[in-house]
Amino acid sequence: MFKNSFRSHLLFAKSEQGGILLFIVLIVVVLSCYLFVDFSSEKSLDTTSPEVVLKQKQLDSLRLAELEARKPKIYPFNPNFITDYKAYTLGMPTEAFDKLQQFRKENKWINSISDFKRVTGVSDVWLDSISPYFKFPDWVTHPKPKFNKSNFVDFNKEKPFQQKIDLNKATALELQQVSGIGEALSERIIKYRNTLGGFSDDVQLYEVYGLSPQVVERTKNLFTVKSPKMIYKININSASASDLSTIPGINFDLGKKIWEFVKVREGIQSLAELEKIEGITAKKIERFQLYLSVE
Repeated sequence: MFKNSFRSHLLFAKSEQGGILLFIVLIVVVLSCYLFVDFSSEKSLDTTSPEVVLKQKQLDSLRLAELEARKPKIYPFNPNFITDYKAYTLGMPTEAFDKLQQFRKENKWINSISDFKRVTGVSDVWLDSISPYFKFPDWVTHPKPKFNKSNFVDFNKEKPFQQKIDLNKATALELQQVSGIGEALSERIIKYRNTLGGFSDDVQLYEVYGLSPQVVERTKNLFTVKSPKMIYKININSASASDLSTIPGINFDLGKKIWEFVKVREGIQSLAELEKIEGITAKKIERFQLYLSVE
């Protein structure tokens, strides 16, 4: 009875058999498509193309620039006054900061990068990245030269003749030893010396434009003419106004005044008489004596 009942379940009508067959065919088709057909979609963008690579680099650089801009800006600072927060933002190790604080509590100062390294013991890598921002006071970075007594020159004390430098051989640097003579004045002295063909007397320094009498006196304490140039003097009693105007310190107008002064007196006995002319001082006469004689 059971056998007959089971067999009855396996018997199908023709329409049912067709439906079952169609269902089986559909299953086979679906499985075949799943196994043999590639459903993966083709990539629409080639990430290896030069254009994509270039754009990617640009995006990366913009991203890095943005990250760099977000970093805290470091301004020059004195490392002696680093605070807790400053040390944290700089990435300074805690133990290094503690050593710095202890050093400062002893009222000691860091005056160089090497001092900072010695006191804190920070790594060279960290120090190389931060030390360019260190800013020490000017009196540390540009200290005034210490007074060296052995090199001190007392310009108010005249040296012996043997120890003086020949004024006709002195260099610009040697002249600049004198207080009040800089680069410009030292070059002007040498230029005037070359114009004269060499100094004949120390008093000719007064003829250099810009040299004050005080500076000349200090110069004469260290320099003197040891190889004087020979000067052929002019007889003032027979000289013309034009002859007199060739002398340093005498222009044509002054030369004419001197000539008229001498002619009115039919000659003079001493150059000191020229002090009676307005504008002529004893100091000027001292210079004129190099070029003038009374005969």
